[in-house]
Amino acid sequence: MFFDLASKDPDVLALDDLTRRRTRAELVDRVTRIARLLRDDLGLRPDDRVAVLMGNRAEYVELVWGALLAGVWLVPINWHLQADEVAYILADSDARVVFADEEHEQVVRELATTRVLVTGDAFEDALSAASNEPMPADGPAGATMIYTSGTTGRPKGVKRARPATLGDAMAGLARSGRALGLDGSGPHLITGPLYHAAPLLFAIYDQAAGAPVIIMPRWDGRRALELLVERGVRHTHMVPTMFVRLLQLPDDVRARFDASSLQLVLHGAAPIAEHTKRAMIEWWGEILVEYWGATEGGVATLVDSADWLAHSGTVGRPIPTFEVFAVDDDGGKLAADEPGLLYCRHKQLTDVFEYHGDAAKTAEAYLEPGAFTTGDVGRVDDDGYVYLSDRASSMIISGGVNIYPAEVEAVLQQHEAVADVGVFGIPDDEWGEAVKAAVELHAGTEASAELEADIIAFGRARLAAYKVPRSIDFEARLPRQDTGKLYTRLLRDRYWQGRDRKI
Repeated sequence: MFFDLASKDPDVLALDDLTRRRTRAELVDRVTRIARLLRDDLGLRPDDRVAVLMGNRAEYVELVWGALLAGVWLVPINWHLQADEVAYILADSDARVVFADEEHEQVVRELATTRVLVTGDAFEDALSAASNEPMPADGPAGATMIYTSGTTGRPKGVKRARPATLGDAMAGLARSGRALGLDGSGPHLITGPLYHAAPLLFAIYDQAAGAPVIIMPRWDGRRALELLVERGVRHTHMVPTMFVRLLQLPDDVRARFDASSLQLVLHGAAPIAEHTKRAMIEWWGEILVEYWGATEGGVATLVDSADWLAHSGTVGRPIPTFEVFAVDDDGGKLAADEPGLLYCRHKQLTDVFEYHGDAAKTAEAYLEPGAFTTGDVGRVDDDGYVYLSDRASSMIISGGVNIYPAEVEAVLQQHEAVADVGVFGIPDDEWGEAVKAAVELHAGTEASAELEADIIAFGRARLAAYKVPRSIDFEARLPRQDTGKLYTRLLRDRYWQGRDRKI
């Protein structure tokens, strides 16, 4: 484990955000001091909450470890949120301390009603004054309490089940990493925002096993390729939007890239177009591993590149601790290949997670003890491969027929002019909802009525008529999170304003 490795090889690089570097010994010392600062100096108790609003930087990872050692919940806050959304999370989580960087200091000081610590001299002085006496292994373990994305409504704080003790939690990190192929065998590159569960926790799993963690402050495709080569990166996590941007780089830039050190690229968090994934595998080799899961339960399925090529479109089969099945509208389990609401059943836990302060929403997510849904619709074939249709909350109902936007998006994204696309329902007096597409064009392509007609015709040739968008909005840039998820409500709400019904 990481703390043992730090004793044996204290001077090995452990963390680098391209501005600040920490050796293993330095990182252990700092995270221990953070834990003592939280418990001894700030007076937090086990299960208290602390929030963090800052960009991608070394202190973020240190705070995750410090909270784990201190037995408290760390609440990462999305830095893209508006002030009222940040205020909601601070209030809902009842955070007793808020950590921020200089960039986000003002908004935190305006909104927080409790102690604020900002990176820089004050933070460093507080750490220097704190004890570095190790926390007891039989003490309580902390964890992250990550708020769901809130793409369709108010986010919810997710509290996943935790091991009873700090020692058990540390061992659990190693097990979780090994299950995903994150074995600490080489550098791990963080490409996405640390407020999101996947890039944050995957990096922690790898670091727990000894991997140096390199943090990109912001996503940049060219810089990512440079870092992958310069640092000999072995493991990383990306989202489909990143793949799309990488594939759009000039041919000479792509041709120079050497992926020989790279052994594992985990990807998920959003649907991926089949042609995009095939292009990435052709370029980087069969090192892509797709996962499906959620903040609520973690990774539920996995599929490597070879298996995906043989079962294109799948998000994999359940990992050993999970069973996945689809149910009908009455909650009855469906036969193989019949689409319905997907449930994950944990084979060892009955209470996999809870929504902070909301027992009713927690109960709604469970079909029975251990079996929960996060709202995805799909099917499971005879061999156990899971295929997603869409989110239930994204479904368009037109003339009484269910239409899943992800299917339509996957087709339209193949049009040569389309760089990105989002599909959603808008009001229609006759049909209830009509299918609308918002399209981001490739650079140098001009929007026009003729192009709109051509994209619609492209869809009509490949989709059932009722699934084809009636019209297209051309957008300079679709409102995607850094995680790849589309803020659909920002596109659709303009059409539903003033209406009582919002499907």
